[in-house]
Amino acid sequence: MTEQNTRLGILLMVVTTFVFALQDGISRHLAGQYNVLMIVMIRYWFFAGFVIVVAARKAGGVRAAAATRQPVLQIFRGLLLAAEICVMVTAFVVLGLVESHAVFTSYPLLVAALSGPVLGEKVGWPRWVAIGTGFVGVLVILEPGYRVFAPAALVPLAAALMFALYGLLTRYAARADTSATSFFWTGTTGAVAMTGIGLWHWQPMSMGDWGWMGLLCITGALGHYLLIRCYEVAEASAVQPFAYLQLVFATAIGLSVFHERLEPNVAIGAVIVIGAGLFTLWNGRRGA
Repeated sequence: MTEQNTRLGILLMVVTTFVFALQDGISRHLAGQYNVLMIVMIRYWFFAGFVIVVAARKAGGVRAAAATRQPVLQIFRGLLLAAEICVMVTAFVVLGLVESHAVFTSYPLLVAALSGPVLGEKVGWPRWVAIGTGFVGVLVILEPGYRVFAPAALVPLAAALMFALYGLLTRYAARADTSATSFFWTGTTGAVAMTGIGLWHWQPMSMGDWGWMGLLCITGALGHYLLIRCYEVAEASAVQPFAYLQLVFATAIGLSVFHERLEPNVAIGAVIVIGAGLFTLWNGRRGA
């Protein structure tokens, strides 16, 4: 992989995190006015259309993309991601962007912790130390003795756990299916599931908010496209550390647009979690 490709990959990852942060800000606005299930359902309609268009343009078309040896696993992955998005958008409403993202940044540590039992990978003591340190950071964010027992504080942590499991199952699925197949099943399964649930929670939406809804759909598709391009031009280990910039961008949106506050414990805890996550990535790259 050339240095030029790595630089392009890093640039794409930075832009991707900014687009996803915008998506989260729009989700927070809409979910504050309308039912979360309806918002996620409409978002998935656009996402499924995007996935089908991408599949149709590849060799073999939609039929090739849909071909899988493990349909139960692919369906479960799709359902899990749809549920995770609903939980995380709920966290934006009840907890705000700043604190939700600060807790959610622990998901790479959860991936590292669960990679042993789920994928049979070896987790050495340096990674366990990093994982333990990261969860000290999560406790700092949640403020033990006060916030840790508040259900709202645990919502983004549940989302992080679900997203970590989704990531591990995606890696497991890659042993038999292509990334195009997994991408196809992620979008279509989620759309079908959310339609079955979300239609029961339909609410009239103002013209202005339909505009925001359209922008939410566009940022979702654009973010996924940029992420695909990012991993096409550069190694994941080279660009993954820059994924933490989503916390920075989301925090900026939370502070400036939604007038949230950055509490000292949240800032300190987020630094600890990110540091532990970066060490985990570095240690995994070094081991490889």
